[in-house]
Amino acid sequence: MSVYTEVGRDALVAFLARYSVGELVSYAGISDGVENTNYFVTTTEGEYVLTLFEHHALNELSYFLDLMAFYADHDIPCASPVMAESAVYVSMLCGKPAALVNRLSGSGIEAIPSLQQCKILGETLGRMQSVGLDFGERRETTRGSQWRADTVAALLPVVDADLAGLLRDELAAQADYDDLDLPIGVTHSDLFRDNALFDGDNLAGIIDFYYACDEYLLYDLAVVVNDWCMGADGVMDDVRYYALITAYQAERSVNDAERAAWPIALRVAAFRFCLSRLLDLHSPREGELTQTKDPAEFLAILEQHRQGVPAL
Repeated sequence: MSVYTEVGRDALVAFLARYSVGELVSYAGISDGVENTNYFVTTTEGEYVLTLFEHHALNELSYFLDLMAFYADHDIPCASPVMAESAVYVSMLCGKPAALVNRLSGSGIEAIPSLQQCKILGETLGRMQSVGLDFGERRETTRGSQWRADTVAALLPVVDADLAGLLRDELAAQADYDDLDLPIGVTHSDLFRDNALFDGDNLAGIIDFYYACDEYLLYDLAVVVNDWCMGADGVMDDVRYYALITAYQAERSVNDAERAAWPIALRVAAFRFCLSRLLDLHSPREGELTQTKDPAEFLAILEQHRQGVPAL
């Protein structure tokens, strides 16, 4: 979440008139995240998050918003979209597709998550994946093997020789990843600590579904483990790891093929965020309020997984 597109008050008032949300009271840009433009919006009827989509076309967005509504209808705690009076979730604002979702209480986790938070997140992820099997829409990943190859090609001329060697080696090691015979379903694919809002140890809800897609369910779990189960020293914390995995498997059991593929899934998940953060570092985007995340964190996680991973 960032601000790349400035929204004037008059434009926002006109936008909100399409929704039954009352009159605008105040709004402010959100600097967290890196992909879309986001504002907190307060009206006489409530509090919302406004997202202007910087990369998605209008016809792509129904998948994300329908998924959020689907999860909310199935008792998954998540941000739910607000429907306009014209019975659509998305309208144009400042030349960009935009949507309004209910603002949740709580906040993302900045410190190391508690054991209880890891358990709740693991359980919720398992339920999301199980419930998601009944979601009728489909969307291919935009961060698959071709994206990895294209991103490595773009980075090789601008990184040092040692890092270039690691990128080439990892790309080769993951060459057969897309051909694994693993369960596929709806994945969040970006369920980091800042995308799960907690009030203490109570989960208020999941946000930011804009990387959601059909992927290996195991990949979604790997993304979560790589962020939620690392200690302050950047090394896998066994206690949090087994707490999260146990809670997850109480909702959705992994099969033998997934257990065998776990090491490469963890590496693919770490590599994906190494690449996107390296790309942002070397090709920064301009905006009013923007945040570029350090790739060193995921380079260290990737190096750790290249040495071995805990059993699933």
